[in-house]
Order: sequence, then structure tokens, then C-alpha cells
Amino acid sequence: MLDLPVWFEVGTFVVLTALLIADLLIVTRRPHAPSMKEAAGWVSFYVGLAIVFGVCLAVVSGGQASGEFFTGWLTEYSLSVDNLFIFVIIMSQFKVPRQYQQSVLMFGILVAIVMRGIFILLGALAINQFAWVFYIFGLFLVYTAVKLAQQQVTHEEHEESYDNALIRRLSTRVPLSQEYDGIKLRTRVDGRRLFTPMLIVFLAIASADLLFAVDSIPAIFGITQEMFLVFTANVFALMGLRQLYFLIGGLLERLVYLSAGLSVILAFIGVKLVLHALHENNLPFINGGEPLHDVPEVSIALSLAVIVGTLLITTVASLLKTRRDGRRQIDKVEVAAGSGHDGERP
Repeated sequence: MLDLPVWFEVGTFVVLTALLIADLLIVTRRPHAPSMKEAAGWVSFYVGLAIVFGVCLAVVSGGQASGEFFTGWLTEYSLSVDNLFIFVIIMSQFKVPRQYQQSVLMFGILVAIVMRGIFILLGALAINQFAWVFYIFGLFLVYTAVKLAQQQVTHEEHEESYDNALIRRLSTRVPLSQEYDGIKLRTRVDGRRLFTPMLIVFLAIASADLLFAVDSIPAIFGITQEMFLVFTANVFALMGLRQLYFLIGGLLERLVYLSAGLSVILAFIGVKLVLHALHENNLPFINGGEPLHDVPEVSIALSLAVIVGTLLITTVASLLKTRRDGRRQIDKVEVAAGSGHDGERP
């Protein structure tokens, strides 16, 4: 079990809460679309803060806790970047004015923190009571990895529209205005009280957060079962996500192999969880209910190396492919233009 001073845990939660409140006040008092410079500054600040926190963990509790935090934070951060695709689609489909997108993202982050907190609590209780839950988490992550890999192969990982049965039903049955009224959920049009499209946007973001939590919580439990580390890794991964949305909006389209990289990471963590479950086994139909102590356990150092290596390879391969595709497109345009100049049909 992780042995941290009470002052460190309390201080961490106080600082994180203060940062979230400050972020919320900035968004509500000055809704705007941040510049690239502003977004880059905030993203750098939050990433730096996570690194400082990890170093402090190493000083206070040792390298094991710090390694688990960094591995979990990188995993959750990479999953959060993938989630930005869905946020981009939601904002585009519902034509959310750019100056209000920060408010929508802040709402999404707060809902995500609450949902993940609930899932973390339920997951920890289940693990403490039933060790076989590791089998379920592990197999679920492997299944998710296979689905992501299939989507990568068929190029269907990110649809151009966000489809949700609840959203479809509400949009046809709830009286909605045609225009946004700031970030208000209700407005008055010709004397009638109507809901604004912002209600549907908030519900779409919340439902997406729920799906994200289902994927991310088993992944982080595959790295560490310490609730403090699980929660802080999730919060640090979500903080700065709003600014990251504006910073890499165009770059997201270039990360074509991100889903493939995430499928590798999730499959690796899923196998790691199954191995851990075998090591702690208490199911009567496996080895007579006795733990398999000869089963190897994956170290945090190896986990961190695999995750960092996969993300680096994924990013470099994605950028090289989009650059190569861009050059091919330019060559086709030049050939077509040349053919047309010669009087031939392009």
C-alpha cells in the first residue's frame, strides 16, 4: 500500500481544487477562443505541473509511486487526446460558436472528473472484494484494443457525425430554439420558453464522457491500484485538455495512427492485468484456486517504456504518412495542371 503523508495528500487535493476553480472562473468571466500562444502556455503549465507532482512523489514516497503515476498519466493523457476527436465532431456538428467552446469543454472536463471519480471508487471496491475483477478488466481492454485496431484498418475510427440515440430523441421531442443564447440552456423566443441547442451539446459531451470513463478506468487500474494515484493521474490528464483542444485542433487530423497506437497500449495493459490476475488467482477452476506465482509480472519500468515508445512511434509514423500523402496530392495537382496546359485531358 502507498504510504504518503497526510499533508501531501490533502495539499494535493487543495491545489487541484483551487486550479479547477480558477480555470472555471476564467472561462465563465471571459469566454473567448484562446490564441495559439495562450493555449500553448496553459498546456505547458499543466504538463509541467504533472511532472513536478511526479518528482515530488518520488521524493516523498519513492520511485515506485512516481513511476506508476507517470505511466498512468501518460496512458490517460493519450486516451484524452483521442477523445478530443469526439469533442471536435460534437462542436462541429452542433455549430457551437468558437467563443463558447471553452465553456462547453470546461463542462465536459468537470463531468469527466466526477464520472471517473465514481468509476474509480466502484472499481477499487470491486477489486478489494473480488480479485477476479482483474480478469474482466484485462479481457475488456484486450477487446477494446481489437475494436480500435479494426477501426484503424477500416479507417472508421472517427466518424464525421456524433450519433447517439438519446440525443436524436431529445432533438426531435424537446422544444429547441434555432440560435444559441450564450451558454444558457433556456431562452425566450417570441414569448415562448425554449431550450437552446446548448442543452443537446452538454448532453452529448456528458454521454461521451461516460463512454470515455468506461475505457480509461480499467486501463489505469492495470497500472496501479492505488486510488490516490489513479485519481491524480486522471485529473492531471484532464487538466489542460481544454487548451489542448485549441492548440492541436488541426494536428488531430494528422495523427492518423493514434487509434493503432492506443490499441497496442490497451492490449499491453490488458495482458498485464490478466497476468496479474493469474498471479493473485483465487478462482477455483484455475489451478485449484491457488495463485500462480510462477507467472511473470510486468514491471512499471517496462510498462512506462512500452507506452512512451508506442506513443513516439505512433506520432512519428502519423506525421510522416500525412506529409507523404500531402506531397502525393501536390504531385497529382501539378501533373493534372501540366496535362491541362498541354491541351490534353487531365
